[in-house]
Amino acid sequence: MANHKSALKRIRSNETKRLTNKYQHKTTRNAIKKLREFEDKKEAEAFFPSVVSMLDKLAKKNVIHANKASNLKSSLAKHVATL
Repeated sequence: MANHKSALKRIRSNETKRLTNKYQHKTTRNAIKKLREFEDKKEAEAFFPSVVSMLDKLAKKNVIHANKASNLKSSLAKHVATL
């Protein structure tokens, strides 16, 4: 167990950040799945920018790697284009 006040605070803040990151990451994954399930191209094109925005935010906060975000955006753009 931690012996310093700052270490205890760090434990609390890390747990809060972990839960926030977990929630945002899961929400983004669900949005990606939803985008892949679209059959209508117009709906997919309308939803695509919000998914890209979510991925960019995760990459900016280092929840996912920047290259992974780029790869996902690229594959999703190809998917939307082929609808």
